[in-house]
Amino acid sequence: MATTTKFVFEPPSDEEIEHEEEIESEDEDEEEAEAAEHVEIKAEKVSKNKKSQSPWDFSSYSESVADEHFRRSTTSIDDKISKARERRPVVTAEDNDSDENSDSEPHHQEDYRPEEEDDLPTTSGNDVKSFFSHVEGVSFHANSFLDLHLSRPLLRACEALGYSKPTPIQAACIPLALTGRDICGSAITGSGKTAAFSLPTLERLLYRPKNRPAIRVLILTPTRELAVQVHSMIGKLAQFITDIRCCLVVGGLSTKVQEAALRSLPDIVVATPGRMIDHLRNSLSVHLDELAVLILDEADRLLELGFSAEIHELVKMCPKRRQTMLFSATMTEQVDELIKLSLNKPLRLSADPSTKRPATLTEEVVRIRRMREGNHEAVLLALCSKTFTSKVIIFSGTKKAAHRLKILFGLAGFKAAELHGDLTQAQRLDALELFRKQQVDFLIATDVAARGLDIIGVQTVINFACPRDLTSYVHRVGRTARAGREGYAVTFVTDNDRSLLKAIVKRAGSRLKSRIVAEQSIKKWEEMALRKAEMEMTKAENMIAHKDEIYSRPKRTWFVTEKEKKLVAKAAKEALGKGKSAGNEGISAEQAEELKMKEKRKREREKNLPRKKRRKLEAAREMLEDEDEVKGEEKSKTEKKGIPLVDVAYRRAKAVKAAKKAVDAGKIVKKSVKKSKQPSQITKSRTEEMQELFQDDMSEKRQKRTQRMGGKKKSSFKSKSRYKRR
Repeated sequence: MATTTKFVFEPPSDEEIEHEEEIESEDEDEEEAEAAEHVEIKAEKVSKNKKSQSPWDFSSYSESVADEHFRRSTTSIDDKISKARERRPVVTAEDNDSDENSDSEPHHQEDYRPEEEDDLPTTSGNDVKSFFSHVEGVSFHANSFLDLHLSRPLLRACEALGYSKPTPIQAACIPLALTGRDICGSAITGSGKTAAFSLPTLERLLYRPKNRPAIRVLILTPTRELAVQVHSMIGKLAQFITDIRCCLVVGGLSTKVQEAALRSLPDIVVATPGRMIDHLRNSLSVHLDELAVLILDEADRLLELGFSAEIHELVKMCPKRRQTMLFSATMTEQVDELIKLSLNKPLRLSADPSTKRPATLTEEVVRIRRMREGNHEAVLLALCSKTFTSKVIIFSGTKKAAHRLKILFGLAGFKAAELHGDLTQAQRLDALELFRKQQVDFLIATDVAARGLDIIGVQTVINFACPRDLTSYVHRVGRTARAGREGYAVTFVTDNDRSLLKAIVKRAGSRLKSRIVAEQSIKKWEEMALRKAEMEMTKAENMIAHKDEIYSRPKRTWFVTEKEKKLVAKAAKEALGKGKSAGNEGISAEQAEELKMKEKRKREREKNLPRKKRRKLEAAREMLEDEDEVKGEEKSKTEKKGIPLVDVAYRRAKAVKAAKKAVDAGKIVKKSVKKSKQPSQITKSRTEEMQELFQDDMSEKRQKRTQRMGGKKKSSFKSKSRYKRR
């Protein structure tokens, strides 16, 4: 059968450093082997000359973290850690290299043996029955993307990304999606589900009515990072299609930019549920009336607590005649309700249902005994310093724990980045980009990074905090051993996590291994933690013992603090803007502070006012500002003029008259005929100038009168008189 064929997916990437060599079968002849070697050498040369594109790029979606810290006037945690390391000598990973070589008891791996307590029957509901079943007549095998009847631009994009052969879920899903059928797709992690729904969607959009722009495709994801990844992937697949536009709508980025993008009616919208509902309810001319395709990526996670109501609301806003597709690595019974509500005769596709666990994945368990539960951080540091040193994702249970581990790793000299909900969107994307480019060796994350993220080259996943259930475990572990690559999954298990351990044992079977960490390396990191604790204790003791002496020291004073400088500068700027000079009127820092507090209280009061009153206040304020501007302009004109032009004209006219009288009386003698003609010409030009000045002045006065009187009284009076005559 086509479904039993072994699937190997090895897309070339510019991020991979090591390439696996193909092992040839021993049954081939020597001549065939030599010919195959020549072919391989040629293929290697071609692959070296032509590099494939990377499908993910997180750096272009927000500002850099350095710019954000500069704008907010904050300091990054890495700078604080580096300063702390300079002040206090801390044992680092480099210092331990010599000690590690002398360890008589290195870390080792052995087969997992269940204890007597583990054999007891469990009542945990983690083992859910398989939700999907095979669809008859559907093929999960295709030799190339040409067999799937895709257009040339999409085939070129697949070739540029290095995709040569479709995965089983792609081979089964793409032909059915092109016919417009509703689909529920399930496959192992790293099997190319994003391309499975993106390619048929883009193919269908090529034949849309182009004279009528509208939002035709909506893709919903549970996390912002997954939305960014899907948006980037669609951009790469549509790089040879010029007239298809894709928009990203997630939290943490500019709402106004997203609103403007949605008003331009893009063809595809990739969104998180909360921000999409926000735009549909509050943004003008944003609707889903023309929606043709609705896609729910990681559908089981979307329907969990916090997302279920939002998804049902979005489904109600979509038109009934649409295509709906749901995709995830784990489909639970919670999805059944949504299928009944939103899907029309759906097809259930499950690629590799029996092998949900990737064959190249090595699963390990580290048992943390009750005596070690307080020092499990030392066990983690021991593992990361010796066994798993690079390309590691560490999952913690809470945001606080992730931040604590980031600080510990920084103080220990490890290059680590953190990813959780307390960070800004720029910091989250920057952490992913640093890990993707291998500028840091460890990514410490919460379950935000457990869904859908495809970072090529992840070698190890460490579950520092045990996941809640088997579904969460499957998604965490799925960040490694993707697309046929090897990977390790290490889970820290305490005595309280026996139910999950039994589920993992049942899933992995005899392939589950037990990792035993060397006692000496744990003690070293425990000593480091103890040393740090002792330093803190001595500091506290000194503070208590020498409390009077410390507090009796004179407090450092400043002539003018930075805050006062800023307030004075702001007050001086405001005074200059109002036309007051800073030299004549001096404002103290206290007065400036009082002014600032008054303005703040005023704004807070205005915020609580109803919308109508707020708008009236804003309109009145704008009118006052306009009047102030007009008055300022009039003042500046009068200051520049000094004496009005009308007065100057009067004076000139009087002077001319007096000169004429003196000439007539004989007091002034005319020297020549030519010069006698000049005064008449001058007087003529001056009289004309005087008349023009009078006319201009009178016209200005008339205009002002008409403006004060209303301007339209004459016409309105005429119209009324005409009406009365009739």
